[in-house]
Amino acid sequence: MHIPFLDLKAQYASIKNEIDDALQSILDNASFIGGEPLREFEEKFSQYCTTKYCVGVGNGTDALIIGLRAIGIGEGDEVITVANSFVATSEAITAAGGKVVFADCHPDYYTIDTNDLIKKVSPRTKAIIPVHLYGQPANMPIIMKIARAYNLKVIEDCAQAHGALIEERRIGTYGDLATFSFYPGKNLGAYGDGGAIVTNNKQIAKKSRMIANHGRIDKYNHEFEGVNSRLDGLQCAILNIKLDFLNVWNEKRRNVAHLYSQSLKHVSEIVIPAEMANSKPVYHLYVIRTQRRDELAIYLKEKGISTGIHYPIALHNLNAYKYLEHEPTHFPVSNQYQNEILSLPIYPELSEESIKYITDSIVAFFINTKADH
Repeated sequence: MHIPFLDLKAQYASIKNEIDDALQSILDNASFIGGEPLREFEEKFSQYCTTKYCVGVGNGTDALIIGLRAIGIGEGDEVITVANSFVATSEAITAAGGKVVFADCHPDYYTIDTNDLIKKVSPRTKAIIPVHLYGQPANMPIIMKIARAYNLKVIEDCAQAHGALIEERRIGTYGDLATFSFYPGKNLGAYGDGGAIVTNNKQIAKKSRMIANHGRIDKYNHEFEGVNSRLDGLQCAILNIKLDFLNVWNEKRRNVAHLYSQSLKHVSEIVIPAEMANSKPVYHLYVIRTQRRDELAIYLKEKGISTGIHYPIALHNLNAYKYLEHEPTHFPVSNQYQNEILSLPIYPELSEESIKYITDSIVAFFINTKADH
């Protein structure tokens, strides 16, 4: 049996007619940039997120950079984020002119550890970027208390958590703004790059839109230097179709995660994902931990099962951040977990037969190799 880590072909096959019709409409109308497709998606996605405003941009990294600029982050301003995210989160801080400050991750939920976060606040701190990693919501109620106490801005990085909930409230509605990526493999993915900023703040929305459009308020009236970051019409058409299916797909992901957890919870050498109280993760990734990660990954590959590691090098250990002169002891949890995490295949179309094959293979690995350890 061959089981891919992600099967976008299966997803396309399930909505082929709708997607093909939507794309044909864009081609027929030649509405490639801006216009009705973008307006429709921005309105539809803001309603989904339960925010007042949505600004479509070129990708999730642009969304972070533009969002940071929109809230006024500039030269020397410190922005705290978690040490175990994708590099886009931290490089956006630098690109906006800020200074990256890392906090360790929570040992159970992989999101930012609020106890370590508060220790990293300094007089130069201006903002926090919590990351809803793997589809697990960060502890936004506590993060917002910290932000209010120190008068800090908050940007939620929602690139992996479209539709996740905390206390029945959508992630992306807690901070000053939130950013999304629509990279093809995301829970809500385009067929190319795409991103968005959502907010309830009219001024942030206006500033974000201007930054993304060369700093202008109309065609040749540029109030400041911006960038060129567009969510094109073809991607909007695709996202408009897919958004109608997102809640159903997220529930299917949660069901896959449940089946994994039920089958693996008794394997003593594995730590399965935990869910924060009053949260509803959407399982962009299903990440287990084991001290025998590399052996297990090789074994599963031999069985035809694809896996991933998200992420094999914690941000503070990258050469890009060598200048910060961090030691492994500064971020003990992130430093340990980078060697233990393993992402199993997860997507809405994954069959129960495939899930059973994967979990049976994992159980067999630990039974058959126990004598060697």
